Amino acid sequence: MAEKKTNNEGIYLYAVALDSQKQNYDLEGIENKPVYSITNGRISAVVSDLINKKIRPERRNIAAHQNVLKSLTNECGLLPVAFGTFVNNKEDIKKLLTRNHNSFLNQLIKLAGKVEMGLRVDWDVPNIFEYFVNTHSDLRIVRDQMFFNNREPSQDEKIEIGRIFNNLVNEDRKNHIDIVEEVLNPICDEIKINPPRNEKDVMRLACLIDKENITEFENYVFKAASNFDNNFAFDYSGPWLPYNFVDIKIEI
Repeated sequence: MAEKKTNNEGIYLYAVALDSQKQNYDLEGIENKPVYSITNGRISAVVSDLINKKIRPERRNIAAHQNVLKSLTNECGLLPVAFGTFVNNKEDIKKLLTRNHNSFLNQLIKLAGKVEMGLRVDWDVPNIFEYFVNTHSDLRIVRDQMFFNNREPSQDEKIEIGRIFNNLVNEDRKNHIDIVEEVLNPICDEIKINPPRNEKDVMRLACLIDKENITEFENYVFKAASNFDNNFAFDYSGPWLPYNFVDIKIEI
């Protein structure tokens, strides 16, 4: 006789897959539970059983979620699901697959055979403000006027020079992104520009490419980097599942 689940147990969802995926994966997920798939029609859910539906965003849980997705990168046709997504039971998983069938299928077909590569470019300089002072004469002139004869600028003057600096940073970011995008466009199906996380971030790009073109993508990154001097640091990562290109809202 099958054991009855308690109210606190459920099914944890990692990804949605296309067509005939494995029934069982040699992976452990949240709470060290085996990862397997539940299929309904052409769509499968990659899941594991859940003892406690109160999933906290602790390091071990986030790491388990990410490790499963990382291990699935080489599988064909997968949509990664956000951390913390679960349902009550297998029947609810099948209902979810039915309810979202068309949106899942369209995205899976669009992303089949694709992977995501990340590209991060930073200003590799000790002081970003001094770097801009040295490379932008208009900022340098304003700075020199404000501090002429060791005078202390007013609060309004500090705000103004900060505004000028921020505008120049954003203008340079846009110009640099345009240069890199022009080089990468032939190898990428799509490029998404993510917001900078700190002052020295020049760009953070998510690039959707064919799985077979990973080595070629690296060559294009080197080609893009050749347009920049040693004040810029290029760093690419991947391949990943196409997190930035999944455009669906799951109806649970």
